[in-house]
Amino acid sequence: MKTNPNADTVIVLDFETTGLSPDYGDRAIEIGAVKLVDGQVVDRFQKLMYPGRRIDSFIENYTGITNAMLKKAVPCAEVMLEFADYIDGYNLVAHNASFDSKFLDSELQLIKRKKRSKQVEFVCSMLTARRVYPDAPNHQLGTLVKYKDLPNDGTFHRALADAEMTAHLWLTMLGDIKKNYLFESIPFEVMQKLARTSKKATAGFLARQSSRIG
Repeated sequence: MKTNPNADTVIVLDFETTGLSPDYGDRAIEIGAVKLVDGQVVDRFQKLMYPGRRIDSFIENYTGITNAMLKKAVPCAEVMLEFADYIDGYNLVAHNASFDSKFLDSELQLIKRKKRSKQVEFVCSMLTARRVYPDAPNHQLGTLVKYKDLPNDGTFHRALADAEMTAHLWLTMLGDIKKNYLFESIPFEVMQKLARTSKKATAGFLARQSSRIG
């Protein structure tokens, strides 16, 4: 499937995991995702997944996901096979994408699926928020939800709830950029470059991109 080049047609995802990095043997235990098409939520994906071992009490308390819940869940491999098909052809967004992209690639590798296609890219909503909202107290998801008064049900550190809030943040950022810099539409590539642009250079970068794209 050909990847849509626009920033408002993406899949926003979030993993809950057994720990901080697959480099230390950590695994995914829940995936949540929100599919956006032309700036509208058209679908959601949420699954618990059994990582093949018990999780510690810190993760249970942090996420609210218990060993009893995971014991009833299907194995990671089964969920990731389904999710690999779900994200096919969509660019991806995550808050702290370096974390989620590592787990996504690791879990796909474990099921012998290719890592993300070179045509499928990731953008970090945390990095872009640092450029778009430099005056926010910090750029953690919960802080930005309060800062921009985004919809939420008070649930944090569950995959779908975090993906929903990140999707609202992403669309709000796109709307604010369009309003402030007079974009008609914003290519995903611009948001990728924005995440790598210095804070001091952000205004000039967006003004130039708006003038170029219209």
